[in-house]
Amino acid sequence: MFESLRNDNFRIELKGAIAEVIFGPAHAMPITDALGHQKLAEVWPVLDACARVRVILVRSEGRGFCAGGAISLVTDMLAKREVRLRVMREARAIVANMIECDKPIVSAINGAAVGAGLAVALLADISLAANTAKLIDGHTKLGVAAGDHAAIVWPLLCGIAKAKYYLMTCETLSGAEAERIGLISHAMPEEDLLPRARELCERLALGSATALAFTKRSINHWLREAMPAFEHSLALEMYGFTEPDAHEGLAALMEKRPPRF
Repeated sequence: MFESLRNDNFRIELKGAIAEVIFGPAHAMPITDALGHQKLAEVWPVLDACARVRVILVRSEGRGFCAGGAISLVTDMLAKREVRLRVMREARAIVANMIECDKPIVSAINGAAVGAGLAVALLADISLAANTAKLIDGHTKLGVAAGDHAAIVWPLLCGIAKAKYYLMTCETLSGAEAERIGLISHAMPEEDLLPRARELCERLALGSATALAFTKRSINHWLREAMPAFEHSLALEMYGFTEPDAHEGLAALMEKRPPRF
């Protein structure tokens, strides 16, 4: 049914009226390579159009939620203009397609959520996390603007002061702290995360599809109003990949040392 979305970064399983988007592989740290990033943009309208699906759950079977872009993808972005332009289109589509998807999206965040993984985690309509989850936006540490989702959703969720603090310092947020500042919906012990997420999805699946869709569509006008700020931040992020700081940021990441900007 979802053959066009086949890739090595995530798979889709249908469990009754619930579609589970599952990052993998199991027991490793999920990432998004070039194909995975593309498919992560395409999956939302496909699921939205599927009459069988009433709710979408995004989870991971790996040792973290998703660590974001593969090193190979970042390297290509530094080297190739056409890759930067493609990734910019896909990053915009991930955000826009999640906002426009009428089906409720629930995220269950375990371990680390970074980059595109963090974007999906926080753009979900309801975000659940393990207390010990690690939410990290590392863009400025890499030497580029925080552009893939942050400007559209962080200030609305946790306020401008907290958003600037975490986005400018790249400080790690635990799931428990993310709940405290309003960045996610709820945090809980890790062993409770998946059962609670599935229970919530089952409850939503029994609700009025139109009432839930119309409520989401109405509230998401706040996000639509923030689209110009998001698109500006995304353009500045891509511009940053043409600058020396991004090369130094990637070198520091690969050499496991602080960057020297």
